Amino acid sequence: MILIISVIIFVLVEGILIFSIIRYRERPGAPNPFQNHGNLKLELVWTVIPTLVLFVILFFTIRGLLYVAPENEPAASASQPKIEVTAIGHQWWWEFYYPNYHVTTADTLEVPVNTTVHVNLFSNNVIHSFWVPALTGKTDVVPGHNNTKWFVAEKAGTYTGICAEYCGTQHANMRFNVKVVNNNDFQSWVSTQQQAAAAPTDPLAQKGAALFKNQCSSCHGIVGVNLKQFYNTAQECTDLPGGKANGTPECLIGPNLTHFGSRNLLAGGVLDNNTANGNCDPNNPNLMQQCNLAKWLKDPQGVKPGNDMNIGELTNDQIQQLVAYLEGLK
Repeated sequence: MILIISVIIFVLVEGILIFSIIRYRERPGAPNPFQNHGNLKLELVWTVIPTLVLFVILFFTIRGLLYVAPENEPAASASQPKIEVTAIGHQWWWEFYYPNYHVTTADTLEVPVNTTVHVNLFSNNVIHSFWVPALTGKTDVVPGHNNTKWFVAEKAGTYTGICAEYCGTQHANMRFNVKVVNNNDFQSWVSTQQQAAAAPTDPLAQKGAALFKNQCSSCHGIVGVNLKQFYNTAQECTDLPGGKANGTPECLIGPNLTHFGSRNLLAGGVLDNNTANGNCDPNNPNLMQQCNLAKWLKDPQGVKPGNDMNIGELTNDQIQQLVAYLEGLK
């Protein structure tokens, strides 16, 4: 409604301005315009009308704020189901934990259509802001002050989310997607995500699994490899009261990679996980040029300067092995 009002005002004002420029422009031989003191009625009109318009905008603004307020979140019912998600802001990527399903993912928040999504917002580093422009407004993610929000996605599709609060050098690259699917697809996704990672059978992927254990497991977790289960880092990996301190074996600095191969984004949304057309086929002779995961493993600081990825220099063979393993984790 506010957008409609703003567009009407813009068109009206610009229309009058253009008309006045054309109709009352100076012409050759025209006398000087008549000078008068002013028009009190006209001045009152263009003072009162904008005031009334601002009150109308204020009304719709307050109504919208009250509608999306946490205390107005719809109660769960058969016609309006609800799921709960904890969104954890890292520097610079988003982690999503589903407490009712005990699964963790990163970069993509998957939710069912026409369902109330209750989001617990958490950060133990700096202030972030959770924003999905097409679905919901901004809510700050403040260390020590766990905000909440809710939204309902009425149409299936993929929506872009961002961090709307400057949080460091890669703030602009702290992106995520909200993938809205039907309820059956969501339940299938949950069932798959709850499973531990399957052991690879391909020899190249097996080498990648061994490499992961030796070089990557100190920062990343995979259920069935170096983790027994998914866990809520907002509760278990914080220096705040009630949580464990950072540095315990469970509190890993990087995203959980248990089902990495099923994700559409990587590196905090700065890259697509472009597996189509054989780009990330380990036997692709142009793997280093065409596969975004390979580019990330080759030079993470070049892709996203300042991030916490410190894997050391990998050979092309090692990257090939890791790509075979990680992209196979569906």
